[in-house]
Amino acid sequence: MRRVILQGLGIGWRPEIAGIIAQLDNLAFCEVIAESIGSAAPPELERLAVPVIPHGISLSLGGAEMLDPRRIDHLARVAELLDAPMVSEHIAFVRAGGIEAGHLLPVPRSYEALDALTRNITRTQDSLPAPLAVENIAALFDWPDNELTEAEFLSELIERTGVHLVLDIANVYANVLNRQRDPWTELSRLPLDHIAYCHIAGGSFRNGRYHDTHTDPVPEPVLEMLTRLTAEGHHPAVMLERDGNYPPALELLDELDAIADAAGLSRITAGTHWSRA
Repeated sequence: MRRVILQGLGIGWRPEIAGIIAQLDNLAFCEVIAESIGSAAPPELERLAVPVIPHGISLSLGGAEMLDPRRIDHLARVAELLDAPMVSEHIAFVRAGGIEAGHLLPVPRSYEALDALTRNITRTQDSLPAPLAVENIAALFDWPDNELTEAEFLSELIERTGVHLVLDIANVYANVLNRQRDPWTELSRLPLDHIAYCHIAGGSFRNGRYHDTHTDPVPEPVLEMLTRLTAEGHHPAVMLERDGNYPPALELLDELDAIADAAGLSRITAGTHWSRA
């Protein structure tokens, strides 16, 4: 599998913030929900003239059932439409026995689940016109039959398939916070040499648990994890995920600046017309 190197700062493209994104200087790349793209890309997205990564949310790579070939075909068509340098999905399942869960569910970290993931990822890779990267998810519970740590599971998956890693730092933070573990200890154990790019996002507490909502500002500890990652010699491309509860333009720009500073990247907000006074 060929290696794709992304650099710089990106953002998840959403129509609600398309006007802001259009004014960002030196935007490195965007990510778009693959299932939101039909027969043509939105004109606002095409006009950006930056690499666009289709981000799938419905393949159910971690499911025990065979993948729906129509979903794989759609992901491949979107990748071709966007001339995507990479395609990404999740290490998760979203359906079982014909029942849709409606959200991403964690895969048991067992060898049996690893076999299913390997099969599904290989099947998907063989059908895509661009390399595949898979994302670690935030999990509110652990399966009782886990046989591997997350780091061991991811490392074995990468070894078997050659797949790239979308390292969601916010998801690592959510998992360690809810389990009262040390953020950097958990992050440093992951296969960091295989990062395609990183996700950064905010979350909120509900019923005593931290949820990765993408609707809140990025918390300072997540930025600190990104800074530590960079200080340890890893310099991945980084992108902000924001879904719903969109802040005023200036707040979003400030958040992008904070992420750039934490990652040691150039800021991309100077050319916007909003006053920064």
